[in-house]
Amino acid sequence: MSSSSRGRRNGSGNFVMTTYYIACDLGAESGRVILGTLNNGKLLLSDLHRFNNESVKDKDSLYWDIPQLFQEVLIGLRKVAEREDPVASVSCDSWGVDYMLFGADGSLIPPTYHYRDPRSRAGMKEVLAKVPWETIYAETGIQKMPINTLFQLGAEKSKRIGKAHQLLSVADGFNYLLSGVAKFEITMASTTQLYNPIAKNWSDKLIQTLRLPPKLLPQVVPSGTVLGPLRSDIAQQTNLEDVQVVASCSHDTAAAVAGLPAAGQNWAFLSSGTWSLMGVELPEPIINDASRELNFTNEIGYGNSVRLLKNIAGLWIVQECRRYWAEKEQDLDYEVMTHLAASSPPFESLINPDDPRFLEPGDMPAKIQAFCKETRQTVPRKPGPTVRCVLESLALLYRKTLRDVEKITGRKIERLHIVGGGTRNSLLNHFTANALQIPVDIGPTEATAAGNVLVQAMALGHVPSLEQARKIVRDSFSTEIIQPHAAAWNSAYERLEKLFGIA
Repeated sequence: MSSSSRGRRNGSGNFVMTTYYIACDLGAESGRVILGTLNNGKLLLSDLHRFNNESVKDKDSLYWDIPQLFQEVLIGLRKVAEREDPVASVSCDSWGVDYMLFGADGSLIPPTYHYRDPRSRAGMKEVLAKVPWETIYAETGIQKMPINTLFQLGAEKSKRIGKAHQLLSVADGFNYLLSGVAKFEITMASTTQLYNPIAKNWSDKLIQTLRLPPKLLPQVVPSGTVLGPLRSDIAQQTNLEDVQVVASCSHDTAAAVAGLPAAGQNWAFLSSGTWSLMGVELPEPIINDASRELNFTNEIGYGNSVRLLKNIAGLWIVQECRRYWAEKEQDLDYEVMTHLAASSPPFESLINPDDPRFLEPGDMPAKIQAFCKETRQTVPRKPGPTVRCVLESLALLYRKTLRDVEKITGRKIERLHIVGGGTRNSLLNHFTANALQIPVDIGPTEATAAGNVLVQAMALGHVPSLEQARKIVRDSFSTEIIQPHAAAWNSAYERLEKLFGIA
């Protein structure tokens, strides 16, 4: 029996293997280290360490405290070791687009910029002045957003890039710090807007445009690549022995979609959190005039599948409202905010959550008020109406996005799977079902961690296929099905179309 598993006999006398895996799930608001236990076709996820991930503001710059985040990961790994379970492997996943630079000696070159740093807009202008948007989209199939890695690099200083030996995503950077092996996992590579999904490699055209050193971007590897054992010093610090580091699905959305309890076709997904990522799983990318004009993205998923999706503002707007109110000594938790929203009148005011003003931090309630004033709507002055305005607007934007998905793919979507931390917002879930007028499956909340763990299990030969992995998710986690009601959402959607010209 492997040192990374335990076994027992079940009631039928058959030998059942129990295997253990660690998922380090790094989010834009918080992180967690989770132990995944796979036994008899069931997956159990145990949160062993949770920590905040707060951006650091320095004058006009915004960046991540990577050394602190890595220390939190090590604390979590030590907590796993204390349980003395024979862990098979570990893998990190994270949000996309941001990157870490490493010197020739393997040390981190600070700072690691936050995608909401204002420099990104200047970077986008810089890049688009050198290469037409149509060319960028044809090369990458990725939607136009100032936060994209391509545009962030357009704002980079040549001196800093000149010092760098390797560029890695946050998750791949953490896997490198754990293993000493620098690889760019394909689901994350595809989010950078530097990867060509047709050629299945980095885009030479865009790399030359940015004048990046040829060796800066490491080899792209498939999801579920075993990088090697933990570095000896890390193994010693954490008391974890014989543990492999796996590049599972480094991009958290790819991991979440791998961890869906989905079966068959004609379903769409919504990864709900700080961002809302909504789309469908396809065998090949769709890169054409329609997908470009509707600003859809083609991200690679597990097994070289493609997630045709759109990034939508998400619960970031609500998070920023909460932060602002807390600064003004009105500290409301999400449960109270949602209750206040539910008690407020419907459809008093609507915003376009994708308006650029909502992308950057600031006085979010004032931004919402300004938007409503400019569009001659009722101006929300209190938390309840403000949060209701955001949630209703998000649900209606999901409807628009789903219609666009159907237009591009020719598929009729009959069911939506919602996963991620946003599933805890029951009001938004019901708004979404009503706005879309299709059944909505809620959960699991920890789909990202489930996907991360199950891709590790597939990499090590413990689970045979993605179909089997998704069956494990269906058998392991309970989900809630919300049926649509309230035809009033149809007239609200027509109002949204007229207000913002999004028909």
